[in-house]
Amino acid sequence: MTTRDHLRRLLAPRHIAVVGGTAAEEAIRQSRLIGFEGEIWPVHPRRETLSGLPCFPDVDALPEAPDAAFVAVPREATVGVVSALAARGAGGVVCHASGFAEHGPAGEALQRALVDAAGDMALIGPNCMGMLNYLDGAALWSEQHGGHRVDRGVAVITQSGNLGQNLTMQRRSLPLAQLVTVGNGAVTGVPDLMAAMLDDPRITAIGLHLEGIADTAAFSRVCLEALHRQVPVIALKSGTSQLGARVNLSHTSALSGSDTLWDALFRRLGIARVRQVGTFIETLKFLHVHGGLAGPRIASASCSGGEAALVADLAHERGVELPAFPEAAEGRLREVLGDRVHVANPLDYHTYIWGDERAMTECFAAVLSADFDSHLLVLDYPRDDRCLPRPWQTTVDAFVAARRRTSAPACVVSLLPEGLPEPVGEALLREDIAPMQGMADCLDAVASAWTIGAAQRSAAAIAPLDPPAGGVTADPPVQLDEWSGKQALAAYGLRVPDGRIVAADTATEAAAELGYPVVVKTLSPSIAHKTDVGGVRLRLTRGRQVRAAVAAMADLGDRFLVERMVGGSLAELIVGVHRDAQFGLALTIGAGGELVELVRDVATLLLPVSREEIEAALRSLRIWPLLAGYRGRPAADVDAVVDAVVAVAAYARAHQSHLVELDVNPLLVLPTSHGAVAVDVLVRLAEDTSASLHPCAS
Repeated sequence: MTTRDHLRRLLAPRHIAVVGGTAAEEAIRQSRLIGFEGEIWPVHPRRETLSGLPCFPDVDALPEAPDAAFVAVPREATVGVVSALAARGAGGVVCHASGFAEHGPAGEALQRALVDAAGDMALIGPNCMGMLNYLDGAALWSEQHGGHRVDRGVAVITQSGNLGQNLTMQRRSLPLAQLVTVGNGAVTGVPDLMAAMLDDPRITAIGLHLEGIADTAAFSRVCLEALHRQVPVIALKSGTSQLGARVNLSHTSALSGSDTLWDALFRRLGIARVRQVGTFIETLKFLHVHGGLAGPRIASASCSGGEAALVADLAHERGVELPAFPEAAEGRLREVLGDRVHVANPLDYHTYIWGDERAMTECFAAVLSADFDSHLLVLDYPRDDRCLPRPWQTTVDAFVAARRRTSAPACVVSLLPEGLPEPVGEALLREDIAPMQGMADCLDAVASAWTIGAAQRSAAAIAPLDPPAGGVTADPPVQLDEWSGKQALAAYGLRVPDGRIVAADTATEAAAELGYPVVVKTLSPSIAHKTDVGGVRLRLTRGRQVRAAVAAMADLGDRFLVERMVGGSLAELIVGVHRDAQFGLALTIGAGGELVELVRDVATLLLPVSREEIEAALRSLRIWPLLAGYRGRPAADVDAVVDAVVAVAAYARAHQSHLVELDVNPLLVLPTSHGAVAVDVLVRLAEDTSASLHPCAS
């Protein structure tokens, strides 16, 4: 039986064993409250009953191997119970106890023993609240919760027990199908849980609250499976500050912090990242109803010009479009609303038809006939303790009637989260209308659904992440001198200037052979940034200038690089790769030159990378207009830039076992058909080997 098979049993059990006292008794009570229909077998060595059910003295006495077990005993006893359950053939176990790897070396040792005890059995935790299945009524959960049974809905995986419990208490009509708190994730991690959830067609979307992922390559594979299966995934990532200092000489590592790499991972895998818990809930709700969207075009209708203006502003900030209504829809709106109403998108339909259900139905049917990617009705209910809600309910009834005619993707959205009562939201869900609470969160959800939809359509072209290479040696990295670095990359197709390695007395001869103007540089593997120490002289046009340059650099070394100077560039780029222990090799492309870290106009991708991803990254830069031909200037040779980046990425992947980092800075970008040339290169390796120089040696 595979890990996935074990997890299916654990997440949707036919029978449950609970081991322990008070917390185990609560799991029985909560399972009963949400209607678990299978057998529940309490295990306790001294009690006769638990929550009215007869106790078994130990795991061996159970009638058969349980699909799922909730173990809430002290941490030292947990290992033995898990071992007994694994020997009995249980599907999986939730370990509630804390005091494992989160509690220092002794806890780490105990967690290793727990992993060994579990064998191939699925195990959630330790140090977790548990698992809730609102589809089948199973609550392997140690506390109260606020959810209820659903026929279909979203799944949430969280690395925080309290956050998970709070999510069950939401009053926003989110249909929660499953919730798992992973705790330490000692055996069963987020990728395993996602894979099992993807096998359940009742799960419509997956929300992740992440602090970290142990295996990013496995995570990338299961997220690609989600794309292929059209199951949207969103992520709320916490702990995004730089977790540790690194000693790096290259600019690339300084430009790509941990949060940048998380963004690159999510972008690659079509995961929409959200920043707030409210947005997390609203986006999941939208995706449950509508899934990924084909585009960002929306229509909006409200009875307020202020609301219409707010929709327009918030949509613009998020790249969500409000196109003009099609001619037929606009004409119908004019007929219904009359001459006093200006017809535009977003639409302020005023209050002339307020309370007239027939007229409002015709108005909303016209809006929904626009055939955009989503259609919004902006409406906040009044307080039910002080106001009469009937006119607002009439508006919703009219919108529902119009939606039944058209089947267009539709939402009712309140400006304030409390502006849409929970019973109204649940009624809208039954009509396949998304009840959205908070305008900004709603438009964030639309933008996220558009991002996910685009990724779903291009899923076939997305490759999983390269697994991080094995650990490099602990010795300080070896830095290649500039000439060796350039030759190493040139072997993979990177264009570099013509050059010669010379001693001081042959520099002028080499310059004459190459042809002026030339560049002279000190050549030393111990100097990373030659400009900072006076190790570079540019635009030399005479022999005496070359001699003077070499003499001025004599204290830096006795070897020099003389290169023919490349002129006529339109822009300077940086292309770099650095190693990250979690994400593997990360590729950074951006505005280069001396001001690279000051400007910080960069895009980061994870390897492997396609030509299409590289060009999209270039287009995302603020300096893209310079490459495209700004104000009549020549357009850059973008194809050659992409070729250069492909060459750098190919070298990096071929040497990923010992590459620490590399920079090409600057990469001079020339006009169309003239190419792109790497005029400075820095390569640092964990070992000094000739394999770094030639493709055939890798």
